[in-house]
Amino acid sequence: MKHNFALIAAAVITTVCSHAKPLKVFILAGQSNMEGPANISTFDYIGDDPATAPLLKMMRGADGKPSVCEQTWISYLTGANDKNFVLSGKLTAGYGSMWGQDPSKPGDKIGPEFTFGLTMDKALDEPILIIKAAWGGKSLHTDFRPPSAGPYVMPKETQELWDKHPQGAHGIPKAEDRQKWNAEKTAATGVYYRLMIDHVKKVLADPKQVCPAYDASQGYEIAGFSWLQGFNDMVDGQVYPGHNKPNRYALYSELLDHFIRDVRKDLSAAKMPFVIGVMGVGGLKDESSSMTAFRQAMATPASLPEFQGNVIAVPTAPFWSDELGAIDAKRAQVSQMNHFLNSNHKDHANADGKMTDEQKKEYLKKYEADLISPAEVALWKRGASNAGYHYLGCAKTFALMGKNFAEANLKMLKQP
Repeated sequence: MKHNFALIAAAVITTVCSHAKPLKVFILAGQSNMEGPANISTFDYIGDDPATAPLLKMMRGADGKPSVCEQTWISYLTGANDKNFVLSGKLTAGYGSMWGQDPSKPGDKIGPEFTFGLTMDKALDEPILIIKAAWGGKSLHTDFRPPSAGPYVMPKETQELWDKHPQGAHGIPKAEDRQKWNAEKTAATGVYYRLMIDHVKKVLADPKQVCPAYDASQGYEIAGFSWLQGFNDMVDGQVYPGHNKPNRYALYSELLDHFIRDVRKDLSAAKMPFVIGVMGVGGLKDESSSMTAFRQAMATPASLPEFQGNVIAVPTAPFWSDELGAIDAKRAQVSQMNHFLNSNHKDHANADGKMTDEQKKEYLKKYEADLISPAEVALWKRGASNAGYHYLGCAKTFALMGKNFAEANLKMLKQP
């Protein structure tokens, strides 16, 4: 039987080329919650809820270990102890917060990137590259300040307050120190925005260094950006004065508008889908004026006409664990009682200051045992691994974030 090898070869090449697609590139950026404080030890908690048990199954392999994506890679720029470094490889668990961990390999925590990548890996039939840049304790008003926002300008109310206190008070620098303060502010402005953009450009200059599946003949497509940040802005009364005013955080909305436009411009991706992860610490039950106003400010850019269909705000409050939050509130009571015992508070047991350290220890131990049941202690260990401002370090919360960010991104990609 004769074979026309030229025709066979042509058929094979045609088949391969018909399946080849550009590398899909997704960028994830923000501060500590985008870094990812959820310890892998809290994975089991995800399986306790029938609604999220399938998600846990996706996150683990048959051997019980975290899944490793076969078609998704990650390049992660972060920093610990004032030193930046990059971690790269096939996406798996461990590309979360790296504080106190070996910077040469993935650690033991996750952020939204893990389930974001797993969801994309399942939905897309092409190689995927996640470029992540995140650092703890960074603001949008200074650290991530976008170029088109211009230099930092102190709000009028704050300036007037400073003028009233030339000798300084409550965090206000003395008049003679303010020139130095301004110089430091100027030097810090936009530093992490530039680090983020530079990292993305450096990776995309040679994607194959991170993603072996990259085909230069097909190129790449910047297919989305997810932003999870905000805590440092929300608690900054100097930049956002006017406590309890509903429009207190209007400036944040303006800065985020600039950020979206600048990122798209700097990466030459004019209509790149953009996901805003709206602050959800405290869950839906947190209706305090600051939290409510800040959440509204974060979501506002998605309502602008120019961003219709290409920017989506995803609330993260629904992903907060109320049952773990209730335990955390009790833990805070224990911490407060410890403070009272050591400060000889007049309304508490050690008012006269005569308790010995051992007596205080025993008192606190009983107080905690009466307040937090053994079942609650076990539940906390199963589901939480960090503080409230880090969504309790609950892997279930971050897994839901990543999944929903990816689904919002996919929704925008499917639009004409």
